[in-house]
Amino acid sequence: MNAGIKATLAIGLVAALGAAGAAVFWPGAQATGLLAWQDPAVVAEGAALYADHCAACHGASLEGAPDWTERDADGYLPAPPHDETGHTWHHPDAQLFAITKYGTEAIVGQGYRSRMAAFGDVLTDDQILAVLAYIKSTWPPHVIEVHDRINAQSGG
Repeated sequence: MNAGIKATLAIGLVAALGAAGAAVFWPGAQATGLLAWQDPAVVAEGAALYADHCAACHGASLEGAPDWTERDADGYLPAPPHDETGHTWHHPDAQLFAITKYGTEAIVGQGYRSRMAAFGDVLTDDQILAVLAYIKSTWPPHVIEVHDRINAQSGG
């Protein structure tokens, strides 16, 4: 499947998730959003998966790569932090899920270049959601509140 078709499908997924409601697709999802970030078992699974699949680029403590806002010599942005200092929490759950599953290039499209790999062939949907739940569980309460409002505004 080419990148254009994947991007179109991913955008459709984001829209469907927002329009239909997260609980239809993932039982046990939080009231606001897709992530079971308050479920200790899900968060523990997500932490282990994050360590195995994400920490090498995004940092063991979710701190991101140094100078993550500056493009490298090849024109790529380094991996951003997933803690409260980054921008992960600025995006609704459905978009974070799509980026993780399909990769940033497929979601952004228009020739955008990123080293963020697609994990849809590596992790199941539930595992992706667990990683994202772990990440959200580390944010301070005021960031979680803002993120919940972002989810509510996006319909997901």
